[in-house]
Amino acid sequence: MTSAAETTAEVRRALARLRGAAGVPLSFGGEVVDGKRLRMTELLGTATTSLLGLVVAEGKGLGGRAIGVRKPVVLPDYYTSDAISHHFDRAVKAEGVRSVMAVPVIVQRTVRAVLYGAVREHVRFGDRSVTAMVEVARDLEQELAVRAEAHRRLDLLAPEPERAPPGKPAELEALRESHAELRRIAAAVDDPELRARIDAVCQSLTGDPARGPSLSARELDVLEGAAAGQTNAGIAEALGLGPETVKSYLRNAMRKLDAKTRLQAVNAARRANLLP
Repeated sequence: MTSAAETTAEVRRALARLRGAAGVPLSFGGEVVDGKRLRMTELLGTATTSLLGLVVAEGKGLGGRAIGVRKPVVLPDYYTSDAISHHFDRAVKAEGVRSVMAVPVIVQRTVRAVLYGAVREHVRFGDRSVTAMVEVARDLEQELAVRAEAHRRLDLLAPEPERAPPGKPAELEALRESHAELRRIAAAVDDPELRARIDAVCQSLTGDPARGPSLSARELDVLEGAAAGQTNAGIAEALGLGPETVKSYLRNAMRKLDAKTRLQAVNAARRANLLP
């Protein structure tokens, strides 16, 4: 599971993007605990701290309604709306918010955060603003999903002291599949600390590298795909690279490993403990 600190940092970055993408002067939000209670921790562009620290339960106020219906809620005029309860009117009025929209961020069927965009005048948000805000929320969902999967696999695969290597073919194949998935996740993660942790666990699964050639992370990613039987096009799609870029990485890896074919390169990498 992604840590609260990681989620908060990603929410903050998403809110910063949201202001520009949706064209709103105010954005705020926070993590949702247990899929039901939002804690407002991030404020951007606000003039007061009246919203900071609010705990918004499912069904209460605009954010609580977004959590309950699990879809965006748009209010051209917060104060006259009968679509929400008005538990937080005092805090909203202190900030001067008038028109506001809220989008839930849903990961693995659980609401993980709520993002708000707001203005201090009575406006009707256009389709462009609403679409932009939803896209920011979807990007955040993807980022949190990738992080959650990375942590899940890291927790499962973290090596134990004196852990014996797998001996059965099925165990070895499962290890190789997990190693390949971790490499794909690492390629999609922007956080250098999380990527370094993934790289460290990948290394622990292969053992100490033998004395010999050293491959870059991208060369290993491409070779991992080749080991799994993927075509260059399949590897390119999985890693978000161009086919020619994949060919270049593969050629470099083959040259370093003194291999003439993909299979020879994979076998050489395994002998050197670069792949499991």
